[in-house]
Amino acid sequence: MDSPNQPLTATSPSRAWYGAPISEFLQTPQNIIVGQLTIGGRGVDDAQLVSWSYQIHFLQSELRGFAGHVYFEFSIPRMGRRVDVILLIGPAIFVVEFKVGASQFDQTALNQVWDYALDLKNFHATSHRATLVPMLIASGATTSKAVALTADHDSVYRPIAVHPNGFKAALEAALAAISAESMNAKSWASGSYLPTPTIIEAARSLYARHSVENIARNDAGAKNLQFTSKKIDDLVEEARANNYKIICFVTGVPGAGKTLVGLNVATQHRDKDLPTHAVFLSGNGPLVAVLREALTRDEFARQKSDNSKARKGVIRESIKAFIQNVHHFRDDCLDDTGAPVEHVVIFDEAQRAWNLKQTASFMSRKKGRPDFSQSEPEFLISCMDRHKDWAVIVCLVGGGQEINTGEAGIDAWIEAINSKFPGWHMYVSSKLDDSEYAAGMALEQCRQRPFTHFDACLHLGVSMRSFRAENVSGFVKALLDCEREGARKSLAELITRYPIAVTRDLSVAKQWIRKRARGSERYGLLASSKAQRLKPHAIDIRVEIDPVHWFLNESNDTRSSYYLEDAATEFQVQGLELDWTCVTWDGDLRFNGEGWGHHDFRGSQWCNIHQRESRLYLRNAYRVLLTRARQGMVIFVPPGDPEDATRSPAFYDPTFEYLVDLGIPAATP
Repeated sequence: MDSPNQPLTATSPSRAWYGAPISEFLQTPQNIIVGQLTIGGRGVDDAQLVSWSYQIHFLQSELRGFAGHVYFEFSIPRMGRRVDVILLIGPAIFVVEFKVGASQFDQTALNQVWDYALDLKNFHATSHRATLVPMLIASGATTSKAVALTADHDSVYRPIAVHPNGFKAALEAALAAISAESMNAKSWASGSYLPTPTIIEAARSLYARHSVENIARNDAGAKNLQFTSKKIDDLVEEARANNYKIICFVTGVPGAGKTLVGLNVATQHRDKDLPTHAVFLSGNGPLVAVLREALTRDEFARQKSDNSKARKGVIRESIKAFIQNVHHFRDDCLDDTGAPVEHVVIFDEAQRAWNLKQTASFMSRKKGRPDFSQSEPEFLISCMDRHKDWAVIVCLVGGGQEINTGEAGIDAWIEAINSKFPGWHMYVSSKLDDSEYAAGMALEQCRQRPFTHFDACLHLGVSMRSFRAENVSGFVKALLDCEREGARKSLAELITRYPIAVTRDLSVAKQWIRKRARGSERYGLLASSKAQRLKPHAIDIRVEIDPVHWFLNESNDTRSSYYLEDAATEFQVQGLELDWTCVTWDGDLRFNGEGWGHHDFRGSQWCNIHQRESRLYLRNAYRVLLTRARQGMVIFVPPGDPEDATRSPAFYDPTFEYLVDLGIPAATP
């Protein structure tokens, strides 16, 4: 997080703890610079002081003869980290990371400095068109490596591993290779930073008490993320001040930040001693597990770095109280008939709550309550209605995301409020009447009831999952709706910045994705939960992945997504995202020339799916899979096998031809 203390040097940007022209830096005593850095960092330990002293001494020796600017501890808000040093020299931005005492050039450290450079390129406005050179210096390296200068298409160089004695030569070699106009330090330093974090990054930053304004974009197209968060905060205060009970419905396109808004509200109100104590609830088990573990690991590392006696078990338990599985919350309310301790609850993916039939069946089979007569939404509202004074329910609603049998959709919530809780105040997104939210006639009834308000601030209309192209969801919708012209138009608008490719060769797909991913950008295999005939390609969706390992573990762990061995299904990735995806397309959803054929593999053959609801779930499964990537995706459509009746080429060829007809190019390794 940016330090509240402004650096003392007038020319330095607020995101750096120290910044100055190189000529001034060379003349400034080391203790003065360390003092400024200490003011920025506050409470730094001896190891950090030693590292700063080394960096300053080293650069004051090596930068003589160079003109430009130097910045120490430059903030990268999305990652919650700071770059050791940034040098603006001529036409280049050198992103320099020191590993003081290290004798080896660790790949994790190389990825770290590469990530910093990519982050600046993607999210720092005045770095978009700049040339960035990430450099890793291992102070204890005993062997020198030849400088290999390789730039990618966006003018971000592959990271350079630099022996201390070769630093000046590396700078000179890079400057000789780069032909562009010199950077203006003042303009560069004043550039806006517009991050687009993953939900895991966002949760980490929010839990560390960073505000949503610090970690999310603030351009005009995404500003209503902040407006929506503020609107909900205002409703919480209104409910508390007036003893109201309020339910509000927040809608948004896929990737628009609904979960981010919910986490922001929950983190702002997570203190149990405050009257507005909140909890974030989700029926998405993988999302809950991944977020909990990510926050636990992050908080454990933070406490360890502060030299405190960090205990993972204690941390994990505190985070469990902040992010809960909605079914555990429900079961607690079954056992305890009193009001919950929380006055504010956020239900993520509220449209996935169970209908009456599914809830009654579960209660009879699992809880020994054969006469249960409430849908899950009605019961959850009744739990919060136990409060004698006030309560707030925030329902985060996705469109076209229902993928499971028994999911009620949003109309079950509205019907429960209309019929059983007439005194509740309802605040409704102005877009809830759009067809993809399937609110039905219940919404029309709302317009006639008192205490109902429609508000545009409760809709998030801009996807923030992909910072490269914001209309991916529009393209996917047109693709699945068989609107060829609309899909072609959307694809033409996004493909220059958001690569999409298609292939019949899985090995080519894997090469395509590995070639494009840089630094620690995460990639993985995805498949529909009904993709039963991908086993000849070594993809068996019956082998269930552990989402925690798949989403969080490093590239050297065979359980991680990086290995491209285990495919995650729509159930494991809904609500989460990757940078790059390989979507494998089986014969369960087949294009037939005019529309889609829906199939389920039973026994030894494919069977037609006739039930309308089940067809919708299957199509929505592919909607989820096709909207998980932030930077680009490759689609693998198997070639089939004429000798295998379960994998006839006729099941796959029309789908491949349809995708090609839309304009998706062939993948090249």
